[in-house]
Amino acid sequence: MPPVSTHRAPAQQQPELSFRQIWNMCFGFLGIQFGFALQTADVSRIFQTLGASLEQIPSLWIAAPLTGLIVQPIIGHYSDRTWTRLGRRRPYFLAGALLSTLALLWMPNAGVLWMAAILLWLMDASFNVAMEPFRAFVADQLPVRQRPQGYLMQSFFIGTGAVVASMLPWILAQLGVSNVAPDGGIPDTVKYSFYAGGAALLGAVLWTVFSTKEYPPEQLRGFDATPAVHESLPDLRGIWRRGSLWLLAGIALGVLVWFLQLRDEVYLLAAGLAVYGLLLIGYEAAMKMRPALAEKRGLLGHVLGDLHAMPAAMRQLAWVQLFSWFALFAMWIYATATVAQVQYGATDAHSALYNEAANWVGVLSAAYNVCAAVAAMLIPRMVRRWGLRASHLVNLWLGGLGLASFLFVRDPHWLLLPMVGVGFAWASILSLPYAMLSDNLPAAKMGVYMGIFNFFIVIPQLIAASVLGELLKRCFHDQPVWALMVGGASLFVAGLCTLRVQLTEQP
Repeated sequence: MPPVSTHRAPAQQQPELSFRQIWNMCFGFLGIQFGFALQTADVSRIFQTLGASLEQIPSLWIAAPLTGLIVQPIIGHYSDRTWTRLGRRRPYFLAGALLSTLALLWMPNAGVLWMAAILLWLMDASFNVAMEPFRAFVADQLPVRQRPQGYLMQSFFIGTGAVVASMLPWILAQLGVSNVAPDGGIPDTVKYSFYAGGAALLGAVLWTVFSTKEYPPEQLRGFDATPAVHESLPDLRGIWRRGSLWLLAGIALGVLVWFLQLRDEVYLLAAGLAVYGLLLIGYEAAMKMRPALAEKRGLLGHVLGDLHAMPAAMRQLAWVQLFSWFALFAMWIYATATVAQVQYGATDAHSALYNEAANWVGVLSAAYNVCAAVAAMLIPRMVRRWGLRASHLVNLWLGGLGLASFLFVRDPHWLLLPMVGVGFAWASILSLPYAMLSDNLPAAKMGVYMGIFNFFIVIPQLIAASVLGELLKRCFHDQPVWALMVGGASLFVAGLCTLRVQLTEQP
């Protein structure tokens, strides 16, 4: 029996918020992105400084997307069902900020590689606790007409926070702080940057927590114009077939890994596909045998049911996200190694030249985030002129051209030019898919569906961490610049996938 839905007109019009209110509710993302930018710009550098080889880096990153895959739907599920004196989403912002701050302060003091890998895992889990509810928070607080503005404001703060964070090691080096890693240690420029990141993250999230109020659940339900969905047995049509296909895909990939003797990390991807297929098959069997479980199914049952029954627009956007975030993860993993090797001719992670290249990658990261902050102000005009889909396609293709340029540019200073395209793509990825999605989701399930939507951020990261190292080894003679070329091609594919998305007409 499919879920019972009844259309419900909103009891009242959701009020629009002022610019200052939107500013306050999004300000916390400044701090979250400050910490996240330090992670993406400097963690591979820390790994190499502590002795990791180029082949090991994707494996060391693999725990981060696995953590997000687990944490995000859990946080989304429970934040939909939370109401405290601090509200619905804000308790998760605060808890995630406290944990993230501790991880940032600890990371630059990791003395051995395995400790740094564990801290990356803890850091990423903490970022997910704070970050995931922020997406649902915008949809909770803003009417449909203002949601693109809210997500673009988040993009502005993401760009601003990342600019400062990415440039900090370079700025500190210019001020005379030591930029060379001692044996078994991490440069002081990186250490002090992480300390500053912890303070910025906690301060910005506290600003949002204490300056913004949330609508109580009953008021949000009154604003919701989507059909009311009762917690009954979801529509199970096709779930056994889909589960069987995922199971067979996982088994086939596992056999391929064994036959071709691929890297062990690819087994994780095969296992993930097979486990997901088994969960779907088991879920259908349990619901058919005992339909009464539909009212009592736990977290896993809710997430599997919601995943199977996700709106069509969300399925279409999943492909856009998958190819977009695969490209971003390729850039974050291999940008430092690429610039050091191609533009600086350095391979020794302890050399002064390598660390100069790593600092320049921080400047490039700052550059594309400056462009993202500017793009966040220009994209609304693009959307008004061309629409959401065409605007997103153009921005993704600009990013694809930017990543492909790394193969041809030899002067590191000229890499600032392709960062313009990467910045437009970054701003668009952080805003327009959420603007396309949010009006297709019921308010009562906004958190869990935003968490599930983040699967399609995490899964491409897991794929990148699993296969990029093997791809470079077998096809590109361990030349990291080709990972960025693959990422550029992936952004072109993401742009084409955008054209398939069917949008709900906005009032």
